[in-house]
Amino acid sequence: MSLFAPCKGKTACRDDGEQCLTCGRSFEEIARTRKLIEALADFACAQGYDNADEFAAYVARKLEKKIRHRQRDGSV
Repeated sequence: MSLFAPCKGKTACRDDGEQCLTCGRSFEEIARTRKLIEALADFACAQGYDNADEFAAYVARKLEKKIRHRQRDGSV
């Protein structure tokens, strides 16, 4: 297992051509994460949710539970 390092912002990003030297994540990982977040934002906007904070909190709770379950299960 590794630790997730959140992005410090585009102005803090430095790279070696393959990964960010600030957070240590690969450009592929960063791009996939952005794509997933974009899809969630598109979904929430398409649903017309006015309470984005509640939607985001729900997704965060569910995601954490799903990850913990898979880690305990050994499926990761």
